Amino acid sequence: MNISAPVSENQADEEYQDSSEKPPAPCSVKPQTAIISDKSRRFLHTYFPQATEAQWNDWRWQIRNRFRTKAEIERVLHLSDSETRALEHGKKGFPVAITPYYMSLLDPDDPNQPLRRCVIPVSEEYDISPEEKVDPLSEDRDSPVKGLVHRYPNRVLFLSTDFCSTACRYCTRSRLIGATHHECKHDYWDKAIQYIAEHEEVQDVVVSGGDPLTLPTETLEKLLARLRAIPHVSIIRLGTKTTAVLPQRITTRLVNMVAKYHPVFVSIHATHPDELTPEMKAACERLANAGMPIGSQTVLLKGVNDDPETMRKLMMGLLSFRVKPYYIYQCDPVPGSRHFRTPVQTGLDIIKHLRGFISGYAVPHYVIDAPNGGGKVPLLPNYVDGVDGENLRLHNYADKSYVYPDVFREGI
Repeated sequence: MNISAPVSENQADEEYQDSSEKPPAPCSVKPQTAIISDKSRRFLHTYFPQATEAQWNDWRWQIRNRFRTKAEIERVLHLSDSETRALEHGKKGFPVAITPYYMSLLDPDDPNQPLRRCVIPVSEEYDISPEEKVDPLSEDRDSPVKGLVHRYPNRVLFLSTDFCSTACRYCTRSRLIGATHHECKHDYWDKAIQYIAEHEEVQDVVVSGGDPLTLPTETLEKLLARLRAIPHVSIIRLGTKTTAVLPQRITTRLVNMVAKYHPVFVSIHATHPDELTPEMKAACERLANAGMPIGSQTVLLKGVNDDPETMRKLMMGLLSFRVKPYYIYQCDPVPGSRHFRTPVQTGLDIIKHLRGFISGYAVPHYVIDAPNGGGKVPLLPNYVDGVDGENLRLHNYADKSYVYPDVFREGI
């Protein structure tokens, strides 16, 4: 791991910036003091005693010092036999990468801790079930040009990078992250942007990856500027996990650059209430203060968040961070995911225990991303009990029965 000198917010991207480029426009969000929680501070002093808090709060330092090998990880965690076997596979499996910040949230003694299960591999990853596919959503089939998925009529998915700061073990796009896991080249961007420009039906561009917020600020701005210059693109969305695993990335400089290209929405990946730290709260507030609506996406995972109480805490906590819970996804059947996947009924039961019991704004959609390119299919518990003549029989969140006079229903 490379411990280097502190890097300022402006210096952090300098190596990626041409000398001819102009700095971003004046900030609309004022610079704020970086937050470091007591838990992060203890971890820093224990495992990086020569590093400073300024280094810890530099997102590039976090990426340079990620935990990637068995030797590095067992400095912090007491590994189970299953974890040990998986880590000894080395580069034969999906890459391992955990930021120091996220590692500080893991329980060193409990291999069943939810956050630890999300990022530390286990031997079950190498048990491939018949229903699992490398590209279960058929994104490659729906890709007209490299790096672009065009499945829905008015929107496209732009895979801007194959790099993530932290590798989630249930990743839908492990086929892409696993191929190289380096900061990718952008030689395919021109054709992808040209395709968007030539298709006037495309109004919404979802910039994902990998994680687009791991791109250098200037590189990301070039992409946003080119997308915003296309007249028929009205909405740009950024999909990111950085708020949970690398909140140091959400700098004032970044959010004010992004704000120049509004309307920009941000979709964050949130998994468990233990991620709701002071650092994540500060990152979300910085995005919101720069005018970005934030929605969350959560993958339903066995032994991680597959019970109503955990989801209640997560959804209400996100709402208090100014994040609108948007989706709960059924875990996609990617290779080695069987130990993460739940019955669909589990998701339906969770929604039933959320709706009516917590704020409506905190209740997400539960969806299955249908295999073979079917797109997102929303699922709801059934609240209709039947029909009696003109009346529709219903029950509410508390299982109390009611009758609605559906007098305008066809066929009456």
